[in-house]
Amino acid sequence: MSEFHALVPAAGFGARMGHELPKQYLSLAGQPMIFHALNTLCACPEISTVFVVLAPDDTLFHTYDWSRFGDKLQPLYCGGQMRSDTVLNGLIASELEPDDWVLVHDAARPCLTQAHLSKLIEELRDDAVGGILAVPVADTLKRADELGRIARTEERAGLWQAQTPQMFRAGLLAQALQAAPRLTDEASAIEALGFKPKLVSSEPTNFKVTYPQDLLLAELLLTQQGK
Repeated sequence: MSEFHALVPAAGFGARMGHELPKQYLSLAGQPMIFHALNTLCACPEISTVFVVLAPDDTLFHTYDWSRFGDKLQPLYCGGQMRSDTVLNGLIASELEPDDWVLVHDAARPCLTQAHLSKLIEELRDDAVGGILAVPVADTLKRADELGRIARTEERAGLWQAQTPQMFRAGLLAQALQAAPRLTDEASAIEALGFKPKLVSSEPTNFKVTYPQDLLLAELLLTQQGK
């Protein structure tokens, strides 16, 4: 029987935050930011193992107390230069069965909930391809020209904003990342093989912390969630 595992790539720095610490270790609601994603993933009964893939020279992760998660949390010090490298290296190091499901989640999406996870797993557990959490684009989209002026308004019908987790079979995902190593998310690599991942409707609260002001919103949401 196929198992469910989570993989959190955490080998990057997050330069847009403008901070000397890697983004995943910035303080958020009394914990390093990465704690909140790991806490939600480890609390999910469907998920067997949560792999966090770190840079080989990461010296910060072990300075925090992760004992509450027990053996379910497994750090792997094999992160690469790009996100796709980190995910692929993590898949190889984890030695999962090809048919096992892997939920790849951003360390900088701290407001993921159990409801999000349950919906993703239930909608995809019998899917032939897999898929991602996403939200329909609500705002009007403008295409800029080289001078920073509006070139045109883009049609937003049918457009979705991708989130994570992105859930695929371990074997298929490894094959996709080896074939298309420079794409920015896992779904893009699967698409490059000719497959069509499913869109699972999520909520805007599962956003990615990218800029300093995002920390304030994330802390507010985590407080409302009782975390």
